[in-house]
Amino acid sequence: MAKINYRIHTDAIKENLIPKQVTNQQTAIVYASEADVLNVALFGKTAKEWREQNTEKKGNIRDYATVNELICLSNLESLNAVFIEDGLPQKERLVKLNEIAIHQMIILEEQEEHLYLK
Repeated sequence: MAKINYRIHTDAIKENLIPKQVTNQQTAIVYASEADVLNVALFGKTAKEWREQNTEKKGNIRDYATVNELICLSNLESLNAVFIEDGLPQKERLVKLNEIAIHQMIILEEQEEHLYLK
């Protein structure tokens, strides 16, 4: 599911945010910037900030995410794709996505606690 949502997200970026004549390096910067919108909305930090704080770990912030965080991230990718297609500026998308992430994580964590209490 995460791979499918990732494709929806990257297609929205490609179709709506990347100008037609840019270099591969410039394109990579746009994708990385959008990935960090999701990282900041959910984890409160960019991939670079996480790497600097976790120099002993291999991989990236998403490799260490909990199941609940991955569920929320998948949802945020889909929502961000819609927000991009709707033309919302990145700053507005970040605020909305952060609010949604907080709300979803509360629900997911409460659900998990409820399952453990049974």
